Amino acid sequence: MNESGSLDGTGVPLARVQASDGNSSLELSSQLPVFAINPWDVVLCISGTIIACENAIVVAIIFYTPTLRTPMFVLIGSLATADLLAGVGLILNFVVQYVIQSETISLITVGFLVASFAASVSSLLAITVDRYLSLYNALTYYSEKTVLCIHMMLIVTWGVSLCLGLLPVLGWNCLDDYSSCSIVRPLTKSNVTLLSASFFLVFIIMLHLYIKICKIVCRHAHQIALQQHFLTASHYVATKKGVSTLAIIIGTFGASWLPFAIYCVVGDLDYPSVYTYATLLPATYNSMINPIIYAYRNQEIQRAMWVLFCGCFQSKVSFRSRSPSDV
Repeated sequence: MNESGSLDGTGVPLARVQASDGNSSLELSSQLPVFAINPWDVVLCISGTIIACENAIVVAIIFYTPTLRTPMFVLIGSLATADLLAGVGLILNFVVQYVIQSETISLITVGFLVASFAASVSSLLAITVDRYLSLYNALTYYSEKTVLCIHMMLIVTWGVSLCLGLLPVLGWNCLDDYSSCSIVRPLTKSNVTLLSASFFLVFIIMLHLYIKICKIVCRHAHQIALQQHFLTASHYVATKKGVSTLAIIIGTFGASWLPFAIYCVVGDLDYPSVYTYATLLPATYNSMINPIIYAYRNQEIQRAMWVLFCGCFQSKVSFRSRSPSDV
């Protein structure tokens, strides 16, 4: 019996699910269309549509607003672009799976998804580095050196992501060797292990940087309170709010991606495909949450939304230029 399934490049079910010894595995197929549609694929396609719409708005706002061309918003734009492409990739994956049924196009789609999600995770790391630099080197942050650093991070982010996406397209796949397949066909076990190891490295670096950011924020707040000769209740509230915000950011990222990354390492080809879908969905939801955390909460982007979609904004609301640590 065959059941359809499809995964993203970092693990997105991208192929047919074939029963093997009572268990399911993901497999590309170019057979005749099967009219039964896997509900998991429908959910992924709907998620991709929401992700694409959310992030398309952010990209449009940053692109059409000249005042949002600072390094901070360039990085947010990079994240939104990566998530937008990931959403489009999930939609294309559904179309390829149930309409086109082409093995070559399926390989291109899985490579596209790998590159998009890799760029999303890498952009999150770049934003974290930018936040740390804005606090650690506050006096020299607004300099040409920072702009050059941001541009270099963007080049590395998209360059590495593109390379990761090209690997399965250029031949690092298991189409000719079923035994080397991972839980996400057509990616090999070694390919998935590389992607998971890269994620764990990014997560550890982000966690380390956010811990250092928390220390800097607490130290600055304490110094300000001492200059006022007393520790006010607002000092503790502000410090607690800042630490809570950072905890939500890193917690959301970890909760979204860790289950899938871990399962990619410990999962086996013969495990039921439902396990892959169940761990993959939270990972896609990270791209749905990112614009809320990094864009829609920003007052300058809120004002730009008023201007872009309403042609006006509330003049009584004051807006100011903010540093990355405020976002």
